[in-house]
Amino acid sequence: MSKNLRIVYMGTPDFAVEPLRRLVEGGYNVVAVVTMPDKPVGRHHDVLQASPVKQFALAHDIPVLQPERLKDEHFLAQLRACEPDLGVVVAFRMLPEVVWAMPRLGTFNLHAALLPQYRGAAPINWAIINGDRETGITTFFLDHDIDTGQVIYRQAVPIHDDDDVEAVHDRLMLLGADLVLKTVDDVEQGIVKPIPQSQLTVDGPLRPAPKIFKETCQIRWDELTARQVYNFVRGLSPYPAAWTTLEGTMLKVYRCRVTAEDGLADARPGTLETDGKTYLRIACRVGWVDILSLQLAGKRRMAVEDFLRGAHISSECVK
Repeated sequence: MSKNLRIVYMGTPDFAVEPLRRLVEGGYNVVAVVTMPDKPVGRHHDVLQASPVKQFALAHDIPVLQPERLKDEHFLAQLRACEPDLGVVVAFRMLPEVVWAMPRLGTFNLHAALLPQYRGAAPINWAIINGDRETGITTFFLDHDIDTGQVIYRQAVPIHDDDDVEAVHDRLMLLGADLVLKTVDDVEQGIVKPIPQSQLTVDGPLRPAPKIFKETCQIRWDELTARQVYNFVRGLSPYPAAWTTLEGTMLKVYRCRVTAEDGLADARPGTLETDGKTYLRIACRVGWVDILSLQLAGKRRMAVEDFLRGAHISSECVK
C-alpha cells in the first residue's frame, strides 16, 4: 500500500473524526479536509464554532476548505490545486458531480447502514426506532443521487435490545474507520468490484432515513404500543431526544422500559400513574412504559426518582 495517494477528506461531525484520525495516524497522505463553515453558537449566536473535523485537521496541520457553496469556482480551483487521487466522504453533504468526479480514482462515502436500506440523513436513528436487530456500515462510490451509488463493502452490526443511538453510533464509528482504511487500500490497488445496489438482496421493503426534526421526536402515545415507544425513545437518545408535554411543559425522555405489553381498558393513552417516589408510568396505545431518565424544560437531566422528589404530578395526561 502506497502512502503517496493524495486523499481529500470530507466530513463534519464527531462520527467523521475517527476515520480521519485513523488515516492520519496510519500515515496516509490527506492533502486537504473539506468541512462545513463554522457554526454560530451561544445565546446571541455571536461565537463561531469549528466542526469536530476542522478542529482535528487544524491540530494536525491539514489544510481546511470550508465552502458555502460546493459549486463555487474559488473552492473548485482550490480543490483542483490539491490534485486529489481519491475523495473520502463521511457524514458530510450531497456533492455535485463536479466535486465527486474530480479525483482520478473517484469518491467514496461511508454510510451508517446496510445500503440500500436507510438511505438518508439519520440511518442509525431510524433503524433503532423501527426495532431492527441489525444495521451496519457501507462504503460506496458516489453518483448523481443520494446514497444510491455502487457498493464497495458492507459489514453487518447487531443492534442489542438495550442499545440507544449513542451506543450504536460509537460502535459503527469505530468499525467504519476500519472499513474506510480497507476501502482506500483496495481502491488504490484496483481490486474492488463495486456492485449496483439493485443486485443486493434486501429483506422486506426499503426503509428511508429522512432528517429528524423537533416535531419528529414527539411521542404519540395514542399511536404507539409500549414496545414502539421503547424503541422510539432509545432511537432518539441522547440526541435529539424524544419528548412529550407534561402540564404544558416539554418533557424529554431519555430512557424507559416496557412494564406491560398489553393494554388496560380503563387507561387511555397518555395516562400517568406514579407513587410520587419511585416510578412514573405512562399508558400507550397498547401497554405501559416506565420512565427512567428524563429532563423537564429548563432543568437538568435526571433519574425519575430525583425528578419525583421535587415534582408535584397531577393526574393530567401527557400529550
